[in-house]
Amino acid sequence: MTTPTTSQTLTRRGVPVDPDLRILALSSFANRFGAGAVITTSALYFTRQVGFSPAEVAFAMSAAGIVGMLVQVPAGHLGDTRGPRRMLLLTLTGSALFSAPPVLARSPLALAVLLGILALFERSANAIQQGVIAQIARGGKGVLFKAYLRAVTNTAIGLGAVCGGLALTVDRTEAYVAVFVLNALFTGFAAWNTTRLPDIPARPHVKGEPRLAVIRDLPYVVIVTITGIFSLHFIIVELGLALYISQRTEAPTVMVALLLILNTALVAVFQVRLSRRADSVEAGARALVRGAWFVAAAFAIFALADRADPTAAIVVLVVGSLVHVVGEMIGSGGQWGLQMGLAPHERQGQYQGFAGLGFSIMNVVGPPMVAFFCVEQGERGWLMLAGLMVGVSVVSVPAARWALASRARYGVTTHSG
Repeated sequence: MTTPTTSQTLTRRGVPVDPDLRILALSSFANRFGAGAVITTSALYFTRQVGFSPAEVAFAMSAAGIVGMLVQVPAGHLGDTRGPRRMLLLTLTGSALFSAPPVLARSPLALAVLLGILALFERSANAIQQGVIAQIARGGKGVLFKAYLRAVTNTAIGLGAVCGGLALTVDRTEAYVAVFVLNALFTGFAAWNTTRLPDIPARPHVKGEPRLAVIRDLPYVVIVTITGIFSLHFIIVELGLALYISQRTEAPTVMVALLLILNTALVAVFQVRLSRRADSVEAGARALVRGAWFVAAAFAIFALADRADPTAAIVVLVVGSLVHVVGEMIGSGGQWGLQMGLAPHERQGQYQGFAGLGFSIMNVVGPPMVAFFCVEQGERGWLMLAGLMVGVSVVSVPAARWALASRARYGVTTHSG
C-alpha cells in the first residue's frame, strides 16, 4: 500500500469519500463533543463543587473502569454475532440516557455506581464501533481512518472543551450541570445517526469454535498489555494534569481547558500525517517507541511546573503539552497498527474489544496511580512515569515480531499484518 494513494481514496477535501465512513465520523464527532466538555470540567466539579477529595474521585473512576474492563470483550463478541449496527445503536442509546445522572451524585459510592452504569454502555459502544470500523475501512484504510477519526474527534473534544472552559470561568453548579446535559444530548444524536449505517451481517458462532478466541491468543494478549500500559499517558494528561495544575502549580485552572484545546487542535491538523508510517505490525511497534520518547520528554517538562511562578508555570505547561501531543499522535498510530494488523477480519469486534480492554484496565489502575504520582509525588512522580513510557514501548518491538510470526499457530489466517 502506498500511503498517498490510500490517503486520497480515504478523503476528499477533508471528508471521507465512503458515505459509511462519513456517518461514523459524524457520530464520533457528536459523541466526543459532549465528552470534551465533561473531560474538562468533571474532575474539578466533583472536587471543588461537590466536595469530594481527589482520592474519592479516583475511586469512583476506578470502579467505573472495572465495569468497562469486564464488558469490552463480550460486547465486541456480541457485535460480531448479533449484528454490529444493532448493538452499536443499543449501547449508544444507553450512553445517552446515563450521561447526565452522574452530576447528581452526592457520595463517592453513588458516583461510582452512576459512572459504572455509564461505563457499561460507553465501553461497549466503543468496542463495537472499533469492530465496525475494521469491517468498513478495508483495503489498507483502517489505520488511516482511525487517524482521521482521531483528528475529527479531537476537534470535537476541543470545541467541547471551549464549553467546558466557559463552565470553569462561571464556576457555578448550574454551569457544570449544563455540561453534563449537553453531553447527553450530543450522545443521543450520535445514537440516532448510527441508524443510517448499512446493516453489517452478523457472524453467528460456529459450533466447536472458542467463543472468546482472543483470550487464547497469547501474543495478542501481550501486545494489548503493552499498548494498554502505554495508553496510561491519556489518563495522566486528562486527569493527572488537571489535578496537578490545580493543586501543585501556580498556573490558573483555566489552563486545563486551554491545554486540551491546544492538544485537540494539533491532533486535528497532524494526526493523519503522523500515522502514515504505522500501517503494519512492525512499523506500528517502531512508531510506539518513537512516540514514547516524546511522551516521556513531555512528562519531564511538566515536572518543572511544580517549582515555577505563575507565568513560568504556564510556559512550562504549554511547552510540555506541545511535546506530548507529538508523542501522542505518533504513538496512537503505532497502537492501531499493532492492534488491527494482528486481528482476524472475521472477529474484529471481539479482537478490537479486547484491544480496548488495555485502556479499560488503565481506567481502573490509572486514576489512583495518577493521583499518587502526579499530585502527591509531584516532580519525582512525573519522572518515574516518563521512565515507564519508554520502558514499555521498547518491549513492543520484539513482541510484535513474535506475534506476527505466530499468527497461524493461534488460528489467525485473515490478519492484514
